[in-house]
Order: sequence, then structure tokens, then C-alpha cells
Amino acid sequence: MARRWTLKRNCSLTPRQSLAFYALLCCASFGIALVFLLQGIWMVLAFALVEMMAVGLALLHYARHALDVETIALTEGSLVIERIDAGRREEIRLDSTWLRVLPPEPRRRKLIHLETHGAQVAIGAYVSEAMRLQVAQELKQALRGGAVSGCVKKLSPM
Repeated sequence: MARRWTLKRNCSLTPRQSLAFYALLCCASFGIALVFLLQGIWMVLAFALVEMMAVGLALLHYARHALDVETIALTEGSLVIERIDAGRREEIRLDSTWLRVLPPEPRRRKLIHLETHGAQVAIGAYVSEAMRLQVAQELKQALRGGAVSGCVKKLSPM
């Protein structure tokens, strides 16, 4: 059995909801621009196009990262970190026998650093500082205890 932590972003909108919001915003903006265009004021349409392009790019960036997550699983003998960042999946395996957990420190280190055999990995980029401290403490405890329990813990910021 493995002990597992899931660290994910606190996002208000899913990518699908972002697309629906953008479509609604475009309809409203271009509807108003169309009214002015019919009166001969074409500049409003030009500004609406520029505005909707900027909002679209911002929402695209937001939607690409809305589902980012880090999953940390402690199994017998290894710690497996799975990251999904902008749709790219990365899996890192560390030997838990020689693993050192360096928790975040005020003004020095913002993320949790894991070190083993010269390899260093930083985790916790998607959650708050308080959540990082909690995960670091729980991870240290689980490594110190040596026993791996069968609990799954989902952590997301408030």
C-alpha cells in the first residue's frame, strides 16, 4: 500500500468553463461593436477585436494550467512524483531510503526540496506555503516511520 498526496492548483474555472465564458464575452463585445459599426463608427470593432484577442490569449494560458497537478506517492523503497504541467506528464522516482526532505524556509526556499544520491527535486509549486509545510511534515513523518499506510490525501488550497 502507498501513501499518496495530491497537490493541485485552486482554479475557479475548468478549461471548458473558460471557453464558455470567452464565447459569451465575445458575443457581448462584438454585439456592441456591431451596433456602432451600423452607425458608421468602425473603430469600435477594431478595438473589440484587439480586446478579445488579448482576453483570449490570457484565458488560453489560464486554461492550459488549470489542471496542473503534482502527485506524490510513497511506496516501499521509493518515492514517485508525477507532475502534469500544461498537459505534459513527468514521472520522477527517488530512492526513499536515502531521501532528505528540506521543507520551505521563510525568505530562503519557497518549495519543498527532496534530495537523494545527488538528485534534487522541488515540489509544491501549486499550493500555498502553509500546505507545503504540512506536506513536508507529513512526508518526513512517513519516511521516518518507515511504515507506509494505505491512506490517500488530497490537498488543495482554500
